[in-house]
Amino acid sequence: MRELFPLCRSLTGDGVRGTLEIIGQRLPLQVTEVPSGTDVYDWTVPPEWNVREAWIADPSGHRVVDLAESSLHLMSYSVPVRARMPLAELREHLYTLPEHPERIPYRTSYWNRSWAFCLRHGDLEALPDGEYEVVVDATLDDGGSMTYAECVLPGRRPEEILLSTWVCHPSLANDNLSGVALLATLGRALAGRELEHTYRLLWSPGSIGPLTWLWRNEERLGAIRAGLVVACAGDPGQVTYKRSRREDAWVDRAAAVVLRDSGAPHEVRPWVPWGGDERQFCSPGFDLPVGTLTRTPAGEFPEGHSSADDLDFVRPEHLGDTLRRCLDIVDVLETDATYLSLNPKGEPRLGKRGLYRAVGGTTESPVDELALLWVLNLADGGHSLLDMAERSGLAYARLRDAAGALLAHDLLERKG
Repeated sequence: MRELFPLCRSLTGDGVRGTLEIIGQRLPLQVTEVPSGTDVYDWTVPPEWNVREAWIADPSGHRVVDLAESSLHLMSYSVPVRARMPLAELREHLYTLPEHPERIPYRTSYWNRSWAFCLRHGDLEALPDGEYEVVVDATLDDGGSMTYAECVLPGRRPEEILLSTWVCHPSLANDNLSGVALLATLGRALAGRELEHTYRLLWSPGSIGPLTWLWRNEERLGAIRAGLVVACAGDPGQVTYKRSRREDAWVDRAAAVVLRDSGAPHEVRPWVPWGGDERQFCSPGFDLPVGTLTRTPAGEFPEGHSSADDLDFVRPEHLGDTLRRCLDIVDVLETDATYLSLNPKGEPRLGKRGLYRAVGGTTESPVDELALLWVLNLADGGHSLLDMAERSGLAYARLRDAAGALLAHDLLERKG
C-alpha cells in the first residue's frame, strides 16, 4: 500500500497501468487494454486521461496547490488549462471541506469536461487577493484506452470463483487501496495451494471496468459459481457482508456462516442496488452470485473521499482480520461437499474406531463427537457441510474436520 499510495489513479491512464505493473511483480496478470470510444452496453469507454503536472501559483509566484504534494489536489479528469485569473474567478474551480478545514476532498468529473482543484479549506481562506497562475498539464486522448487486469489461478474444476476490486481511486488508503492490496495478498496465498475451483481475480476501474469485463466475457459467465467484491478492508469498523441480489446464493450462505463462526462483531446486510461494483455483477441481465466484503462500507466512514483516508487510517491488524475472513470464505467454497453415510441404519460404532470416548459418563473425547453425530445424521446425500453448519449451529470447521475423520474410517462417501 505504501508503494502504491502516491500513484495518480483514475478510470484510465498511466496511474492504473503503474499500479497493475506493481501487482504484476507479485502475481501473473493478464492485462487488457480496451480502446477509448468502445461502446459497452449503455456506456462508452472514456478518453484516456493522464496528467504530468498541475498547480496554482499565487500573485508572488508561490505554488499554493500542487499535484506533486497529493494526487487528490486535482479533480480527476480535469481538462488541460494554462491561464491567469483573479481569485474570485479561481474560487469557482476550487473544492474544500469547510466542516473539515484540514482535509483535502476527492472530486471527479469523468463524464463532463471541466477542471478544478481540491485543497484544505484553511489554505483557501488564507489566499490573498490578486492574479493567480493555473496550470493543468493533462491530456484526454480519444486514441487511448482503459486498462484492467486479471489473475487466473487454475483449479481442479473449471467452475470459477470471481474475486474483484476497483482500482480507480488515487491516494485514498481504505477506499480503495486496501482492496487492491488485499486482493493481491489473497492471490499470493491462493497461488501456493492446490485449488478445487478456478479463481479469477479482477482489478478494474469502478463501474466501467466490471461492465467492460462482463461485456467481453458474456459467453463464459455461466462458469462463475460464486463471487466476492472486496474493498474498504483496513479501517477499524466491524466486518460487513452485503448479500448478492439472489440473497441466498452459495457465497451469501458461506459468508454468513464464516462471520458467525468468527465470534467477532459483524453485520450481514441484505442486497441493495447501491454501493460498489457488485451493482454491475448483480444487475438483472447477469444476476451473478457476487457478494461484497468490507469493513465499514464506502461512504459510511467520515474520513472517506478525503485526505483523512490516508495510510495512518488503515491498520495492519484490520487488514489481517479482513484477509482471514476472506480466506475462511474461500475455505468453505473449497471444501463444502455432500456426503453419504455408508452405515445409515443407526449410528455406526464409533468407539471401536477410536472416534468415541472409551469410558462412559466422561466428557473427554479425542474427537468432536457432536460434530461427528451431526455429520452422520445429515450424510444422506442431500445435505452439504454448509447445510449442516447452518442447521446445527456448529462451526463449519468442526463439521469439516469431523467429515474428514469419518472419511478416513470409511464411514462416509463424498458425493460432490
